[in-house]
Amino acid sequence: MYRNTLALLVAAGLVAAQRPDNTSICDYYTTALFKNNTGANQYALVSAVVNRAGLGNQTTTPAVDGIITPGMYNGVAVSLGQYFTGALNSTNRGGDSGVSVNFLDGGGAAPILEGKPANDTSSNQYKLFTHLYEYFGALLGCSAYGKTGYAAYDGNDSQYEVHKFMGLDENEVGYFNTQVGLSAASFGVTQDDVTIVANALNSVFNVKCAPAQTVATNQMTPELQSICIAESCPLSPNATCSSYPAVPAPANVTTNGTSPNPSSSASASKSGSATGSKTTGQGTSTGSAAHVAVGGILGAAALVLAL
Repeated sequence: MYRNTLALLVAAGLVAAQRPDNTSICDYYTTALFKNNTGANQYALVSAVVNRAGLGNQTTTPAVDGIITPGMYNGVAVSLGQYFTGALNSTNRGGDSGVSVNFLDGGGAAPILEGKPANDTSSNQYKLFTHLYEYFGALLGCSAYGKTGYAAYDGNDSQYEVHKFMGLDENEVGYFNTQVGLSAASFGVTQDDVTIVANALNSVFNVKCAPAQTVATNQMTPELQSICIAESCPLSPNATCSSYPAVPAPANVTTNGTSPNPSSSASASKSGSATGSKTTGQGTSTGSAAHVAVGGILGAAALVLAL
């Protein structure tokens, strides 16, 4: 059975930059900033990176446009905010079809700017952001993941199942991954380490028809992980497209119909989103997102401002 954990992909590049070859990205930068490599400190680091990736910050070097901010990737307009506001019937809570969910119902930007996931712990926003903190803790190899101070991810182990009604293409997934890398770089994570994570994210999620695999370290069985399902998405090595059933394309909540999507052209129904041409390599974003080369370790003052 095919097995390819993202944690192992990240670990393969541990010789990069200043990190010792036996120290994960999470542990290394947590120690560099907080001195004490505790679960709480690891969680604080990862949550700060996720929050900045989500909202962006134009005062950092490099500047971070933010996942929910419209931007460009490979010369194509990308608008991921519509997946968070409930503008599309794109979540997997409706059984055989996507439904609209507002993921900014816990205070929106205000609590995130304060370093929190949301004001309301019962909100969709709180669940989404805490799941992101947990999942990225696994991806980045946090040693306290699943232990005191760092709860393990308890969401759906199949990221395909989570995202299948979004009909994402390679530019949309690439833009998301780029914002995560820019956020990490804005805290001083080196270009080599940013590249390791970006390559891992793209190789696991930004391909179509990938075989079932494990990602989070507490995941018990391999699951489908491809988030990119549009026709233009690069095909995964050892592709198993028969494992990915046809799903409806995401329709705007103001319209009635949806169209079949046999893993192709799903983004056609998304108003304002990218429907760009096929690319086969790793994309590059434009503007401030083009500059990710930042050396050195995390700046304590910068992270304090983000928290």
